[in-house]
Amino acid sequence: MKSILILGAGVMQVPAIRIARAKGWRVIVADGNPEALAAGMGDRFEHVDLKDRDRLLEIARVHARTGLDGVFTAGTDFSTSVAWVAEHLGLPGISYQTALRATDKFLMREAFLRAGVPSPFFVSWTGAGDPLTQLPSDLRFPLVIKPVDNMGARGVRRVDNTSEVRAACDSAMRLSRSSRVIIEEYMKGPELSLDAVVYRGEVTVCGIADRHIFFPPHFVEMGHTIPTALDGPTVREIEAVFVAGIHALGIDNGAAKGDIKLTASGPMVGEIAARLSGGYMSGWTFPLSSGVEVTEAAMNVAVGLPPGDLSPTRHRTTAERALISIPGVVGRLEGVEEARQLPGIAEIFLRTGPGETVKFPTNNVEKCGNVIAVADTREKSVAAAQRALSMMRIRLRPLTEITTRYLATDSVNEAFPEISERLRAAITRMPSFIGDPSRAEPGSSVPILDLPGADEPGIADWYGMSFAEAARQACTAADGVIVPSALEAPFALGSIFWRAILRAGGQAGVYVLDSMREARRSGRTRELLG
Repeated sequence: MKSILILGAGVMQVPAIRIARAKGWRVIVADGNPEALAAGMGDRFEHVDLKDRDRLLEIARVHARTGLDGVFTAGTDFSTSVAWVAEHLGLPGISYQTALRATDKFLMREAFLRAGVPSPFFVSWTGAGDPLTQLPSDLRFPLVIKPVDNMGARGVRRVDNTSEVRAACDSAMRLSRSSRVIIEEYMKGPELSLDAVVYRGEVTVCGIADRHIFFPPHFVEMGHTIPTALDGPTVREIEAVFVAGIHALGIDNGAAKGDIKLTASGPMVGEIAARLSGGYMSGWTFPLSSGVEVTEAAMNVAVGLPPGDLSPTRHRTTAERALISIPGVVGRLEGVEEARQLPGIAEIFLRTGPGETVKFPTNNVEKCGNVIAVADTREKSVAAAQRALSMMRIRLRPLTEITTRYLATDSVNEAFPEISERLRAAITRMPSFIGDPSRAEPGSSVPILDLPGADEPGIADWYGMSFAEAARQACTAADGVIVPSALEAPFALGSIFWRAILRAGGQAGVYVLDSMREARRSGRTRELLG
């Protein structure tokens, strides 16, 4: 019987723990949070800060007395801790220095540069002096600024001119454990996510997914779709660059996760980590689409076994999509169980609940949930995921300052940035409301002035929902009713409702209607309407 130490007890580590237990292995789970989701799934739980390598090594030595065959993680940024323990105990894996190169983005870029692996120009900033002085005079914007040692796109930002550099560097510095920042060229083009298992220097690529990145200047992944829609020759070119990057870092025994950009000059490496991916790819979407448990293969390597057969046994498409929210306080979650019952829905993960404060995401750890759908075709899989998201709603508490302020503030991240200028102008011309709010009848439907042309085709929000659909959904959920503009009504909402739909989709429309109803009840209509 094998014995394995798994770092992390969150949702991303659940597949590893489940698979190891099913294989009959002894499983020790370590995490800094004793209340973590998977803390009780192993044979033993160790409460330890995963950054504390020396303490982890002490714990591993204790377990090694009765037999410890390997150390493993997936979906965390603690591959250096894995390598530290494995190297000191002579267990299978990569060296600590290799793990550092695959974690520290500056060391990573240096390794790619030495090996001739296509990757962007870069410089570092350690906080001394003006970061602008570190930039060559001929460097062209946009640039990307990020901490050298964080994950999940935390602190990562695109900057388009010199005036944005200092603030972005300061923000990234606060999220760097080593107080260092990397400034690099922006790579324009679609982004791909790849996993690989490496056994004795031989790399097997296990899945290539299209990543769907939103909300500039940040880089928020609103989902991925696997397999990629790219053609075979392009896929092979991307895989070759990924493999070259793995070799350049020195990952010769274990796993690797890569972010590759397909630029006008060819594939370029964004990042490569010495672990399997998070974001539900290695543990869910690749196994669902291919029939291959890449997590099992990587764990086999971690305990000194061959990875096993990695040949796909089925060919389906899996779409993962994110559930997000505008800022506010969660009142309740709606439609989740109904969405779970939809054909093609494999999993729904929630990361928030009633009473919790939520925010609009600027990185990949600020999302509120995820939906995973699987089908025989790409179109059916994506449609199933979007249908599930359209049924789910994070209903925010009404009359909350942070939500009202957010909806009143202009942003580049509108839900419907591509609406026509004609429709945008019609919203601008419309009054915020008409009539006397004091004459609104408590308990009745909330009237909303009609917006002619709201059903224009070809525009969709981040969930794939049209402008008109978002408005209709809000009215159905929160008892709003569209009335003709010519109708004389004692009171009706106008652009305050339609601006909310434009700004943040159906969730924002529900918030406005809920707030109007609460304002009626509490006598705060003028506060809401200004």
